[in-house]
Amino acid sequence: MIDHEEVRRMQWAARRGMLELDLVLEPFVNTRYSDLSDLDRATFQRLMLCEDQELFSWLLQREEPEDKEFAAIIEQILKFARTAPADR
Repeated sequence: MIDHEEVRRMQWAARRGMLELDLVLEPFVNTRYSDLSDLDRATFQRLMLCEDQELFSWLLQREEPEDKEFAAIIEQILKFARTAPADR
């Protein structure tokens, strides 16, 4: 079972300096973070240490992260973002 404090930390980390990131990352954390594998949660935590501009570029698919684990979690975030809220 995932620690509630870990989820709260990631909710806080998902609050970025850019509204565009907030609109994608916060719902992902609130809805999907607890269901991620241990590896994916660790990768997401590392992802939250990246600069906003990097995250923005990756989430808009202007660039692809060199880190394959980042690329995989970005793909999960994008898939979530493209899914209608009722189907999440």
